[in-house]
Amino acid sequence: MIDWLRLRLIYRQNRQYSQQRQLHLLLPAVIFLCLSLLFLNVGTLPISAATLKEIQQRGYIIVAVKDNFPPLGFKDESGNLQGLEIELAQRLAQDLLGKSNANNSDKLDNLDNLVRFKPVTNLQRLTAVMEGEVDIAIAKVTATASRERIVNFSVPYYFDGGIIATKDTSIQKLTDLQSSKIAVLKNSSTIAPLRYYLPKAELVGVQSYLEGQSFIDNNQVTAFAADITSLSNWIKQSPQYRLLPTKISTQPLSVVMPKGLQYDELRREVSQLIASYLEKGWLKERTQHWGL
Repeated sequence: MIDWLRLRLIYRQNRQYSQQRQLHLLLPAVIFLCLSLLFLNVGTLPISAATLKEIQQRGYIIVAVKDNFPPLGFKDESGNLQGLEIELAQRLAQDLLGKSNANNSDKLDNLDNLVRFKPVTNLQRLTAVMEGEVDIAIAKVTATASRERIVNFSVPYYFDGGIIATKDTSIQKLTDLQSSKIAVLKNSSTIAPLRYYLPKAELVGVQSYLEGQSFIDNNQVTAFAADITSLSNWIKQSPQYRLLPTKISTQPLSVVMPKGLQYDELRREVSQLIASYLEKGWLKERTQHWGL
């Protein structure tokens, strides 16, 4: 009986030793496999955004823009990109790459070789810059403190904001809407200032600008509150509407650039150029040209 127990004990010890030895042999293999997969996937990691020097060496700049938001960025009947932000991107490309016409700095030449546009949605505007898909974004991006934690912003090139449109000739100022129905896009940033300035007004949520216009046309609401850029273009096409003279909010639109010390030169150059466009009146002239 003792020999039998001793044999069982020896068998268990040998089995445990064998299992431990297998684990010791398996662990290095697992580590090797993980490292191999890591190195194989390096090529799929996000590419770093280009610095100003790299952009200049490459000879062109990649810009994220809107292609469905007139008058900032949109496609014309021929499918060509047009708008204030498109022209700003073209002007920056010339100046950053040192290709401005010495005799006429307002003339934009050989633009197809200097700037490459990438149309983006609202959700893609920041990630395209952060993941290195584009060098900069000029796509109706409002500079905010929360966004500034993850990207760099230039000085503002345009101040957008909330405003109210109506076709009712009796409405001349904000206080005339105190007890009125006002259409506003659902979840819009315009809702908060509306409640502040017109606490007694009834806000009617709509899904789109087209629905807001329909509500006014059918006399379901007295006015429609939205951002200035959209309503300015809308009124340009529909002169029966007009904007009230008072903004209800102000939002600075800025160029988006990557975060990091290596991109500080790009940020400084872009901001200095925009400041010069403002000082010389070029941005004011182009803003007026696009009806803003």
